[in-house]
Amino acid sequence: MFRKWIQAGCLFAALASSAFAAQQTYVVGAGGTYRPFEFENSQKQLEGFDIDIIKAIAKAEDFNIKLINTPWEGIFATLGSGDRDIIISGITITDKRKQMVDFSAPYFPAEQSIVVPANSKVTSLVSLKDEKVGVVNSSTGDIVVSDVLGKNSTAIKRFDNTPLMLQELFEGGVSAAVGDVGVVKYYIKQHPEKQFKLVPDAKFERQYFGIAVAKGNTELQAKINSGLKKIVADGTYAKIYKTWFDDHEPELPAQ
Repeated sequence: MFRKWIQAGCLFAALASSAFAAQQTYVVGAGGTYRPFEFENSQKQLEGFDIDIIKAIAKAEDFNIKLINTPWEGIFATLGSGDRDIIISGITITDKRKQMVDFSAPYFPAEQSIVVPANSKVTSLVSLKDEKVGVVNSSTGDIVVSDVLGKNSTAIKRFDNTPLMLQELFEGGVSAAVGDVGVVKYYIKQHPEKQFKLVPDAKFERQYFGIAVAKGNTELQAKINSGLKKIVADGTYAKIYKTWFDDHEPELPAQ
């Protein structure tokens, strides 16, 4: 009988430990102004591609998350202070940022793309030399196009945001536009009637978004990487990608 009590006690402790682990909650910071990656809906709740990804990772790894809208300015400092455990906010992985935080494996290609009408004959960056091109002011696209056409070229039209730029393309004010591939893919999905297409170019630098944790938090980093690997393998990632962008799931670096 005593042995059975001991066994029952061990089983209870194991179940309690398992339940505690399952209930572990991490505070996640994400900006609310970068549609379609993270933005506030009408109920002031965060949604977007990034939000769906971190929720799927949490489910795959059996932990809970608490989402907090966190302004971009100072977002990295919230990891160092312990106010956030994870940040996911369209963060491009760079060597400079690696000095401040630890990143997950890449989960989204953060490259530029040329956007043109479906019947356009534009095939590359070089072929934009004789075209009027729209860019978002001071963006990566602006820098890339300025390198091709010249920073002070009158053929470059600068806009405050991507929707304004792509509306100008639709109205014929520019022949092409260059912008963040995720943002323009989302716009094209939302406006199929405008019949835009994307034109890639090997000269665009390939970069990736990563999920950040505090420097040295290898345990949480490993959990996130494990969850990411699982959702890629079981098709969850592809389903989320299709919801926000299109059927052309990107090829990510080996997990």
